[in-house]
Amino acid sequence: MTNKNLYKIARKVRKDILKISNLAKSSHVGSCLSIVDILVALYFSIFKDKSKKNYEFILSKGHAGLALYCILYNLKIISKKLLYSYGRDNTLLMQHVSHKVPQIKVSTGSLGHGLPIGAGIALSSQLKNTKKKIFVLISDGELNEGSTWEALMFASHHSLNNLVVIVDYNKIQSLDLVEKTLKIEPLSNKFKSFGCDVKIIEGHNFSKILSVLKLRNNTGPLIIIANTIKGKGVSFMENKVSWHYKSPNDVELLKALKELD
Repeated sequence: MTNKNLYKIARKVRKDILKISNLAKSSHVGSCLSIVDILVALYFSIFKDKSKKNYEFILSKGHAGLALYCILYNLKIISKKLLYSYGRDNTLLMQHVSHKVPQIKVSTGSLGHGLPIGAGIALSSQLKNTKKKIFVLISDGELNEGSTWEALMFASHHSLNNLVVIVDYNKIQSLDLVEKTLKIEPLSNKFKSFGCDVKIIEGHNFSKILSVLKLRNNTGPLIIIANTIKGKGVSFMENKVSWHYKSPNDVELLKALKELD
């Protein structure tokens, strides 16, 4: 699939996120929009080229579950009816990502859980020699969690060269900027000190995303620091802390959709 087609899909996914968030009055729109291009690259390119048995994906930043649901909808894995039930009573689509949804491996939401689980799956795969590659997408806010660093020590100790960790580095968490909440820099050096291979990319450029996702790990886990923009694609949402919790009202929805046309 060409990069042009991937960008087209990404715009469609962003529109779906905005429409469903408006309908459900749900939060975390900014977090969803920042990872769209990474998810599109994974699901519409990387995973398309592999047997379904050869990869696992965990969205550790489970509060951005709506983005993953919209990806699955555009792949025709879940129906429009199911997608539009998001946020309603008795829906299968919880507002934090749920393993009850087809092709979702792990329910997440409490930050810092996805990477430890992914490391365990990677070790299991390594021991069984299944040649399965494990992708885990985490938030920069999760780097405040001790369990994240414990998992990295574990992964490096066991030389898990089938583990790829993608950091959605949009630099905003919860109520403020990451650097004001708890500084995590120098991030690349920290990962390297844990024995990880590290690559830094622009997280909205498909050529760069795909290039690094296709790399073979060397002796241990590969960490991809993806510099992203919270609220990417909608000018009045980009880099705004408030869109961690707000949902677009009807006027904002129309304005946002117009920008994406």
